[in-house]
Amino acid sequence: MLFRMYRRYAERAGLEFELYDITAGEEAGIKSASFLLSGPFAYGFLKNERGVHRLVRISPFDSNSRRHTSFAALDVIAEIDDEIEVEIKDEDVRIDTFRASGAGGQHVNTTDSAVRITHAPTGIVVSCQAERSQHKNRSKAMKVLKARVYDYIMDQKKKEMERFYGKKGEIAWGSQIRSYVMQPYTMVKDHRMNLETSNVASVMDGNIQAFIDANLKAEAVAATPASGKVNA
Repeated sequence: MLFRMYRRYAERAGLEFELYDITAGEEAGIKSASFLLSGPFAYGFLKNERGVHRLVRISPFDSNSRRHTSFAALDVIAEIDDEIEVEIKDEDVRIDTFRASGAGGQHVNTTDSAVRITHAPTGIVVSCQAERSQHKNRSKAMKVLKARVYDYIMDQKKKEMERFYGKKGEIAWGSQIRSYVMQPYTMVKDHRMNLETSNVASVMDGNIQAFIDANLKAEAVAATPASGKVNA
């Protein structure tokens, strides 16, 4: 549902959406997904969406129609400029190939074109199966890996590792940045801004600009030096 929400947001905002990798859940839904949003200020708008999201609803997969609470963690990283050098040694990466999954029929790849790259020093794993060409998938996966390693290095240099893991938070109760409640009432609430709306359907259809704008305004206010006279 989050995957669809951000895809619909991209359509509303005029951003280009490109799916890199998606893994189905063991029973239902999506276990993980990786995609690229391209367009003016794409990262600037979405950077504060990074964090844990909480969903409360009657599960369609529960025969007893009980209410379920689910959590999903979202990472948002910027695509780094080609001029920024990120050294990734060949001996530090393991590259695995596998057969790309698909909807069936003509969409199923008959070759091991999908690529998964594991960076041993950081434990970062990225994968791509968007293209039928193994070479193109490897190139895209390496680009994502460089961006994530760069983000990781910057966090280490700033000694703010909580921004990389802690700020996103533990995927559990009390760590969410936003809640989407469909039962027993309807409400979407951003816990950072205490901004909420009862129109859950609109939000899940990608109408999240109000939350994005509120967080960007708060960020701008916090970065503005306080004005006033100083008595010597």
